[in-house]
Amino acid sequence: MTTVSHPRRGGADALPGWVPPGARAYVEHAAKGRPLRAVAAEQGCAPSTVLRRVRALEDRRDDPLVDDLLDRLGGAATETDHISTTEGCQTMSAMPMRADLIDDDTLEREGRRLLRRLAEPDAVMVTGQGMAQAVILRGLDDAPTRTATLPRAVAQAFVMKDWVSCCGAGRVTRYRITDTGRAALRRLLGERVARRAEARGLAEAPSPFLTQHADMVEATGPDGEAVRVNLAESPLGALARRRDRDGRPFLSADLVAAGERLRHDFERAQMGPRVGQDWERFLAAGSRGEMGPSDPVSGPEDARARVTAALRALGPGLGDVVLRVCCFLEGIEAAEKRMGWAARSGKVVLRIALQRLRAHYAGA
Repeated sequence: MTTVSHPRRGGADALPGWVPPGARAYVEHAAKGRPLRAVAAEQGCAPSTVLRRVRALEDRRDDPLVDDLLDRLGGAATETDHISTTEGCQTMSAMPMRADLIDDDTLEREGRRLLRRLAEPDAVMVTGQGMAQAVILRGLDDAPTRTATLPRAVAQAFVMKDWVSCCGAGRVTRYRITDTGRAALRRLLGERVARRAEARGLAEAPSPFLTQHADMVEATGPDGEAVRVNLAESPLGALARRRDRDGRPFLSADLVAAGERLRHDFERAQMGPRVGQDWERFLAAGSRGEMGPSDPVSGPEDARARVTAALRALGPGLGDVVLRVCCFLEGIEAAEKRMGWAARSGKVVLRIALQRLRAHYAGA
């Protein structure tokens, strides 16, 4: 019989697309014994970068999921190189090994399903040696509730992509979702929204790589309607994540909702800054310089009236800081410098202003 050699993709290139570059470099160098310089030339980086990636994964082999997955990745890449073709019959010894590695579509589907569960409060992924599956539990310290079950191969992919990190090792290993995992969840959900928008024929769809950096929450807009706002683009989001001396959020959810409600009206009224615009007219009585219905750049009258009423209710000082931080999205430090305030005083004044704004909306 004659053995015929065919061009093929072998080694780390034959691995699923979700495998990170660090794991591919590890497979090429540690499993196949290739020099660091050769691996670096293929990946377009310096040999020292490859060495750092290899050492980082070597340090993670204490994790049973990482250790098992690296062995299987190495076996899959090594055996894929041995493909022999005989007359009409092709034998691929790597097929049994490759069957244990999930593909990209499976990872995307399971990521949307399971990362949501892991993003819930007090949620952990639990697995043990010899277990064919992992489980996601909530309330592990009290009465744990199982919210999802996932194959071990999916759990290994989550760990390898740093979507989860180990928070407790032993006979039973526990994992929690990371910031990378939360960003991946937002990106996966954004990709699905983009595909649906494209299927409906919409010209513009949200960028999935933009949505991965978003922090979407529900807020109450004008007339009581639910509004989804992105805290990541507002300075209020950073202040809401800070804690006071008692461990409570520096800005409560209702204060953030009041600020986002003002910004919603501000943007809806198309009241962005223009050359020569004087914002003092919103803080003082009278109608000097106000835009009328015939103004070609004026927005809806009701939204503009709500912004004007809110700023006048706050008055100078409080209205200034709310306008700059909530509407112009200036950082609190930049607002302090512009208004000549002492450092670290702006956030206190902003919280007082938001409390007044909340009371204004409650009485409106």
